[in-house]
Amino acid sequence: MQKYRKETDLLGTRQIPADSMWGIHTERALENFQISGRTVHLELVKAFGAVKLSCFQTNRQLGYFTETQKVEAIELACIEMAEGLLNKYVVVDSLQGGAGTSTNMNVNEVIANRALEISGKEKGDYTFISPLDDVNLHQSTNDSYPTALKIAAIRMIRQLEQSVLDLQEAFQAKEKEFAHVVKIGRTQLQDAVLTTLGCEMGAYAEAFNRDRWRFSKCEERLRVVNLGGTAIGSGLGAPRQFIFRVVDKLRENTGIGLARAENLIDNTQNADVYVEVSGMLKACAVSILKISNDLRLMASGPDAGFAEIRLPEKQAGSSIMPGKVNPVIPEAAAQVAMVVMGNDVVIAQAAAGGNLELNQFMPLVAHSLLESIELLTNATKMLRVHCIQDLEANEEQCRKNVLNSTALITAIIPVIGYEKASEIVKKAKDGQITIRQAIINSGVINEQVLNGLISPEAVCRLGFI
Repeated sequence: MQKYRKETDLLGTRQIPADSMWGIHTERALENFQISGRTVHLELVKAFGAVKLSCFQTNRQLGYFTETQKVEAIELACIEMAEGLLNKYVVVDSLQGGAGTSTNMNVNEVIANRALEISGKEKGDYTFISPLDDVNLHQSTNDSYPTALKIAAIRMIRQLEQSVLDLQEAFQAKEKEFAHVVKIGRTQLQDAVLTTLGCEMGAYAEAFNRDRWRFSKCEERLRVVNLGGTAIGSGLGAPRQFIFRVVDKLRENTGIGLARAENLIDNTQNADVYVEVSGMLKACAVSILKISNDLRLMASGPDAGFAEIRLPEKQAGSSIMPGKVNPVIPEAAAQVAMVVMGNDVVIAQAAAGGNLELNQFMPLVAHSLLESIELLTNATKMLRVHCIQDLEANEEQCRKNVLNSTALITAIIPVIGYEKASEIVKKAKDGQITIRQAIINSGVINEQVLNGLISPEAVCRLGFI
């Protein structure tokens, strides 16, 4: 027979399974918020553990906890949450009303009940260790939740920055590998001038280099927190020394250069920093989407398309068309980019939708922001490992395109002029011969000079001599 314990809150009582690590506040959230089917992000849970640990240690230093058994149990429970050992017990839906109160209370109840378990007490014995009077002492959801979010975001962005750096370096390796491959450069998808495949890869590397540097600035934006501000940033209910010390302890525990906001009220009610960070994530998504589509175009065909590069073949492309292999990796990366762009709109609307002293939509901000960071980290790794590292140049097709395209004539305009070049193009079309053959037939330059003008060095040179 299932055993239960009775817990009480402002609204009444609930029967909670006796061995449950959470309590009545979490139980109500589970009843109310069956929305996304996704629990709070695990990095947010771990960050909450660090916040609770720092608050508890600060309170202990200030003399609010003296009983050894209780002190050791609560501290160990907080450490376990900070290390991810209690993740499975934070079960509330990622999307919820109440500005994150359900998440905060789920965390409080799990830490309290785990501490009771460590102490040899029955779960739910809140007269000994209370989720509110002990674990949540001198805090509010409104300062603990956004502080935990910023810690989680910083940790995850550090991983994203490394993943983007790895992708940048993969493109840089291809820049060197393909430096000798002359190909058609296109504008408006029409043949324009000559370039090299290496130059294209180098441009992609530079785009991700900018993204990497943007991410290094995100931590600067996120490191200012409102912990100690309690409900609206005024510090109501918290002792002055707690407010002054708690962020120092949190900085020590996380190793992140966190700082208490100079204006705690501003930092509590305004969420524009998340909009700014999301904008940097969106910029990376834009790069991914553009470059993924470029890769698909250059690999198109392969028999009736551009076919300038060969993407690694990862899986059969059709259940009805034998031999078809789709560019599934760039396609998947492109879809991630679209989700991140959508999340950016959501974060902007959520940040703008706050009212007066608090933004009630913080759970949506957290859900969207952490999802974007995680998706970008995974997508950039996928693109590097499963696509760019083994990408190959189709040198024969690139050369064939060069010899047949009007882009070839552009390379010799500085020598023969626009009008003469136009005449050669017309003769090539009328005579149904390649542009290269028409140039040689014209006698305006010899084959040796032509080869020099369309060499990799020449087409990549800045200007002409």
